Amino acid sequence: MPELSRFYGIIIRMYVEAGGQHHRPHFHAYYGNEVAIYALSPIELAAGSLPRRQRRLVEAWAELHEDELLAAWQLLQSGRVPLPIAPL
Repeated sequence: MPELSRFYGIIIRMYVEAGGQHHRPHFHAYYGNEVAIYALSPIELAAGSLPRRQRRLVEAWAELHEDELLAAWQLLQSGRVPLPIAPL
């Protein structure tokens, strides 16, 4: 579960799809005990929740780094380690 970025107490991670890809490209955002899963292209909350301020920060960060997130997804699914992504 590579950590792609960390900012304002939020941790962004991405996972390998075990047994082959079956979900849309997505990432996980963690803040304290809260977890949210965001789909890519378009960026949208797919599951879970975050406090309002953190949700806005994650969404703004993801919009800025959408191409890098998609590249990280492709690298991870092909068995390679994605590069870190700059924080907000």
